[in-house]
Amino acid sequence: MGRGKIQIKKIENSTNRQVTYSKRRNGIFKKARELTVLCDAKIFIIMFSSTKKYHEYTSPNTTTKKMLDQYQSTLGVDIWSTQYEKMQENLKRLKVINNKLRREIRQRTGEDMSGLNLQELCQLQESISESVAEIRERKYHVIKGQTNTFKKKVKNLEQQHGNLVLDLEANSEDSKYGVVENEEHYNSAVAFANGVQNLYAFRLQSLRPNLQDEGGFGSRDLRMS
Repeated sequence: MGRGKIQIKKIENSTNRQVTYSKRRNGIFKKARELTVLCDAKIFIIMFSSTKKYHEYTSPNTTTKKMLDQYQSTLGVDIWSTQYEKMQENLKRLKVINNKLRREIRQRTGEDMSGLNLQELCQLQESISESVAEIRERKYHVIKGQTNTFKKKVKNLEQQHGNLVLDLEANSEDSKYGVVENEEHYNSAVAFANGVQNLYAFRLQSLRPNLQDEGGFGSRDLRMS
């Protein structure tokens, strides 16, 4: 039974369309290889699928550039000049943008302002003022963060000192430990400790003198002799 003819129209099902494209593409490339060998022909084929995938076939012992150069030579056209002109136009546009940005940078540092009129100077001043405001806001934010971090560290240190003092007072009944509150008692304790083996004298010294009358142990320093 013979094969039925396929109606030539767009295949609506995307999966079937992609499968058909893949099979027929491979068939075309196979025929191109055969034609290259049988007839010593140079063949160059470019394909783009509906999914924007790129496929290319070029005869052996040649390259895409060689085929395009031969195409230009045969038809007497120059496809590269158009592309070169577009690249040159794009380069000029980028240079203009670059020069404008460089000038704006110089103007923000107080340079190259001789060609500005009053309106442009006012706009420049307003732009710089907005930038300064943003920088100042960011600076205050950083300072606030550093200050909060410092306060947390101080609070942790005071808590550690307070816990140490509480532990010391809890063990103060031990005969070989003694806690003194002022310099006079501390010196006496040291003198006494020098004559007694295994006796230690501890002095509580305020880390923040202006808080001596507040009470508590968080602001005291512990020293041992």
